[in-house]
Amino acid sequence: MGGQGNPYLTFCIMDKTLYEQDYYLWLDTTAQLLKEGRFYDLDIDNLLEEIISLKIEERQAISQHLRAVLRHLLKYKYVPEERTNDCRLIIFQHQDELAEYLADSPSLKSFFIEVFDECYDTAKRLATIETELPIETFPTESPFTVQQVLGSDYLPE
Repeated sequence: MGGQGNPYLTFCIMDKTLYEQDYYLWLDTTAQLLKEGRFYDLDIDNLLEEIISLKIEERQAISQHLRAVLRHLLKYKYVPEERTNDCRLIIFQHQDELAEYLADSPSLKSFFIEVFDECYDTAKRLATIETELPIETFPTESPFTVQQVLGSDYLPE
């Protein structure tokens, strides 16, 4: 299953796949095989697993940044003492991360919209814990629109 006689391109080494033995070398080898068009030599099972894993990681990153923006926007809006430069910095950093992910992968915008309400609910619970305010302090539904959350200069005043 490897490159004839070239141990660098051999996927099975002592009953372990290259993927299991040296992940970085597996990545390097896979990239080389793809460049050379040697698709039959690819470790398809592990390549597929990695692609699926990357998809999951991208979605998790979107959710994580969205929850962070929403949590800090809530604190900024409903807890006046949270209106600090640090809070603004955190909001803008996570907005920038979201914008970058969505610019690189515009198809993730539908996922962003799909998880918006769920992320708001989580952000509200986290803001409640952080501020020690009753959960009723924060609206049931997000007071922020998708456009506001993605806006690089939006702050609720």
